[in-house]
Amino acid sequence: MRRYRFDPERGHAVTAYDSRGVRAGPVQHDPALVVLTALHVAADGEIGAHEAPVDQLFLVVAGEGWVAGPDGRSVAIRAGEAAFWRAGERHGAGSPSGMRAIVVEGDGLDPDARLEALADA
Repeated sequence: MRRYRFDPERGHAVTAYDSRGVRAGPVQHDPALVVLTALHVAADGEIGAHEAPVDQLFLVVAGEGWVAGPDGRSVAIRAGEAAFWRAGERHGAGSPSGMRAIVVEGDGLDPDARLEALADA
């Protein structure tokens, strides 16, 4: 067994799209298959609105916050929930109290095949 770190100190600051209070650390990077990123959103942090370069699954593993899609409407999200955006879809996220997420990026992701959709989706 090997152990690894993916805490905020291992990541880099994200400032693109007017983001603030966000750190990202690569977990797995193989664009031909999938890219995994550990995302740390500090209290009052925000990932500015931008278009998804590829399909993106945002899995909240700790804390809570909000996510938004193309309409810009903020929707609450918490640990144990996920948001999904298709390539080209405008989106953003943030948290008043802090949130950690694993972001899965890749062409052809299909969370409907394995995850239970929320009623308000």
